Amino acid sequence: MSFNKFSFNPQINAGIQAAGYQNPTAIQQQSIPAILEGKDLLGLAQTGTGKTAAFVLPMLQRLMQGKRGRLRALIISPTRELAEQTNTAIRELARKTGVRSISIYGGVSSLGQIRGIRGGAEIAVACPGRLLDLMDQKIINLAAIEMLVLDEADQMFDMGFLPTIKRIIKQTPATRQTLLFSATMPAEIRQLAQEFLHDPVSVEIGMSKPVETVSHFIYPSEQTQKTKMLLSILDQAGFTQVLIFTRTKHRAKKLADQLGKAGISATSLQGNLSQGQRDRAMENFRSGRAQIMVATDIAARGIDISKISHVINYDMPDTVDAYTHRIGRTGRMEHSGVAFSLATAADVPLIRTIERVLGHPIEQRELAGFEGLTDSLAVAIPVQKKKNQSSNNQRRYPRTENKSYKSYRYNN
Repeated sequence: MSFNKFSFNPQINAGIQAAGYQNPTAIQQQSIPAILEGKDLLGLAQTGTGKTAAFVLPMLQRLMQGKRGRLRALIISPTRELAEQTNTAIRELARKTGVRSISIYGGVSSLGQIRGIRGGAEIAVACPGRLLDLMDQKIINLAAIEMLVLDEADQMFDMGFLPTIKRIIKQTPATRQTLLFSATMPAEIRQLAQEFLHDPVSVEIGMSKPVETVSHFIYPSEQTQKTKMLLSILDQAGFTQVLIFTRTKHRAKKLADQLGKAGISATSLQGNLSQGQRDRAMENFRSGRAQIMVATDIAARGIDISKISHVINYDMPDTVDAYTHRIGRTGRMEHSGVAFSLATAADVPLIRTIERVLGHPIEQRELAGFEGLTDSLAVAIPVQKKKNQSSNNQRRYPRTENKSYKSYRYNN
């Protein structure tokens, strides 16, 4: 199936081709026809499956008709990184259409955002706090909004934005088209959908599970050994770009500094940075000047870089959903990816839950020089390979041929 099936305006098709899109993903195939028909939609899909284009392309189709030069579409995003990423995708796809978009978020001066709104932006990609502030100042009026998108709605709930979002939605016309996209669907978000979506089409693509294009591995560890283990893992060949997650801002900065002292090009992304510093960190990582980014969960949904080959959990997250969003930074758009986790005994309950969601045990590896840590994590047994087992993964990621580890699986 190709994008030609949707009969987009030729100018939109030019943007699709320029962006290098080949065939629509599953979420795009199932969502775009309903959105083009003007229906409300509840889209549930794994991170990295192409949700952004699923709503941006039909949005552009609609905005190329009717009155131009005023704010007609609003996309609400939970983080500055995601808002900027979405706006970048819009500009890429809309490059031939003349449709103008702007991102709106805090941490930077509002003057440029105000100029963009007054200059005739037709799409606003906004974080709730700054958007509500500009609404209260009477700078943004949502009376002409025809399409409203709640992107990554579950994270907005986790961040406490639900009351603000409800205030914003009530300022939009009742006749609007509303789209809600999320990777997971807690009860609170489902209730929000019932309150603000009208007879929505529901599209679910592997809800709440990490993408199937990612291979998962665990390295048994102790907290005091993690940095040495990480350096040993990174010393092996086969990485392109790596995203490493830590629990705290302090640890993210410290770890990035340690990697830099070890001669590894690394940057960090965490809440103590100014917006300018965050932008520079993202640009360094996106351009490849920094091969590794160490981040807190602030980056779990705000990075869309297809070249990320590996995600490493230096610290395991608190929930399966958080694991899903972290891992979704690799294996995006049907590319392959690898997820490594440095896990301690305290992480075993979460690991077992993740395995139940995945539907299979996670392979456990032991690094040379760190033998014996397996016993502190769980009772493990050697994996017996089948003689005809495919070695495609080993060919794709040469590091799996390295003999510095042993493979195990949990004895559940």
